[in-house]
Formats: sequence, structure tokens, C-alpha cells
Amino acid sequence: MISFFEASLAELSIHRIGNKSEDEFYVLSEKSIAIRDITLSNLLQQYFLSPYEKVNEVYRFIHPNGDLNLNEAYHFATEIFANGETFHENSKQLAKYLYDVSGHPKIKSGELYVAYFENVQIEGELHDAIGVFKSETKESYLKVFPEQDGFGLSYEQEAVNINKLDKGCLIFNTDKEEGFKVAVIDQRSAEAVYWKDEFLKLKIRNDSFNQTAGVLGVYKSFVTEKLDEEFDISKADKIDLLNKSMKYFKEKESFDLEEFSNEVIGNAEGIESFKNYKKSFEEEFDQPIPDSFDISGAAVKKQARAYKSVLKLDKNFHIYIHGDKELIEKGFDDDKSMNYYKVFFRDEE
Repeated sequence: MISFFEASLAELSIHRIGNKSEDEFYVLSEKSIAIRDITLSNLLQQYFLSPYEKVNEVYRFIHPNGDLNLNEAYHFATEIFANGETFHENSKQLAKYLYDVSGHPKIKSGELYVAYFENVQIEGELHDAIGVFKSETKESYLKVFPEQDGFGLSYEQEAVNINKLDKGCLIFNTDKEEGFKVAVIDQRSAEAVYWKDEFLKLKIRNDSFNQTAGVLGVYKSFVTEKLDEEFDISKADKIDLLNKSMKYFKEKESFDLEEFSNEVIGNAEGIESFKNYKKSFEEEFDQPIPDSFDISGAAVKKQARAYKSVLKLDKNFHIYIHGDKELIEKGFDDDKSMNYYKVFFRDEE
């Protein structure tokens, strides 16, 4: 969805954001950096942009009051797109605002990079983009170099690994009235919700990718967490329900709630329970999922990694169930006082 083979880094500003709870302050640079070294420019683009090659979710800026201009990140991005000469000054405003919302004691200090890119591709179109990135994790690196009698060895501490972007966003200069198109990277921990929710204030765009991922995610939670509360159901039956749903999404081009419910769940009480669960999810997270939409193959592929079809039996056996559930039977052995599974098959490989 996002590629950068035609992209170029036009301008870069770097600031440092301290840990507010530790009474550390921010340090703002006086001017932006001119990157003239081609190798350095390519390395920076690899660090900033390559993580987005596997990102499919597109977000938009929002504000709880409904007025986009009250969203600080949106406001500063709009200023930059309108007048490139304000780039560095607005990068400083972004740094100050990030510092203001970084109040959690476990938020790490680090460098904030604000970059302006030209010709970044998203959804088949080229746009200028503002990148906002934060590096929090530092590593040590060994350096090996030739000497007269062999090789020498040294090291560098507190260096940045260009293959590990901690946090970032790309703001594309398109769909301004709807809150721009925004892509996000967040190697988040429990305390790191500030990046997407407090600093950027984003809401996921309701397109086919997110609709597909949403239904698959809701259904997986329904099967693994909710069904036990209302029905007596075995783990093998749960796996069968998950396998049926994945089969449906892989074979169909579009989703229809009634069709899905009848083909996959096939039980009136279970169907009603799932629909109620879906409705509760939409209300709780303010994320409506339509009853019909085109299925996104990329979303199915991503969600398939989270769909487990494994029965874990004590610490002795794992049974992988990929097909017909009728070929596995569960029972109880009175003599051993243990559960057992009986598996039917034709060929042993």
C-alpha cells in the first residue's frame, strides 16, 4: 500500500524530548538539517520509511469536539503543507506538544525527527508527506576496521538501530478535509498509548481492509472469550468455528452478515449471540462495521496469523485441526481418569 521507490527527503529537523515526570526538558534545534550525503539520505529513508511497506491500516486525524483544527498535530501539518517555509518552526511546535502529552513516568526520552518527503506512494498515488518519528531505544555497536598488523576493534554506545523504528507516523497531503491519510508505527507498550491516542488523536479509516479485519477480530474474540459464557462448547468445536470463518473469508469476495452467520455459525442462538456481541463492540469502541462489504485479501492474510487451530493437551501433545471436525472425537477414560481424543485418518505421512 505504501512504497517509497520514488521518494526523496527534502528537509529534516531533529529535537530531543525528555521525560517530563523526571523533570527533564525538551531541547529544540535552531534550524533544520540539510542532508547532502546521498548514503546518509538513503539510510534515513530506510529507517523512516521501510517499516511502512507492510502497513495496510490508514488512519485520519480527529478531535473529540468534532473540530479538526483543534487537533494540534493536524493543525501543524496543515501549516507545513500550506507553506513549506514554516516547516522547522512547526516541527518545534510538534516537539513541544509531544512533550506536554508525555506525562507517563515510563515514557522514554529520545530524539524526535520531523521530516518532509516528496513523492511517497500510498494507494497508488504519489503525495508529499510529513514524517514524525521518535527514537527511544539505543544500542551498542561493534566496529571492526583494518590496521597495519590485522584488524582493530572499537564500539559505539547509545546508537540508533536503523532497522528498529520505535514510533512514527506519515501524514500524506491528501484528503485534508477528512483529516488527511495517516499511517502509524508504534512498537507500543501499555504506557505508550499516548503516541496514537493523545499526541496524534487518530481514528482508523473505515475501509474494506479495516472492515474485514474488524469482523475477523470480533468473531475471534466472540468464539474464544464469549461462547463459554453462554454455551457448553469444546475447544475442538471452537477451532472448527474459527476454521470455518477463515475458509469463508478466503473463498468469498464480499462479506454478508446473514450469509456468514448461516454458513459459519449455523445455530440460531449462536447467531443471535454473535450479532449482539458485534453490536456491543461497535458501541463500545465507536467503530461501526457494516453488514456487507468487499473482503480485503491483505486483511485476511494478516488476521490468519492470529487464528490458532491447535489443541494443546497438557505438555505432551499438540493437535493441529485444519479440516473436518467430525474426524476427531473426545472421550473420557474411566480407568485412567483422563480425557482423550480419537483421531481418524486414511494416510500417514
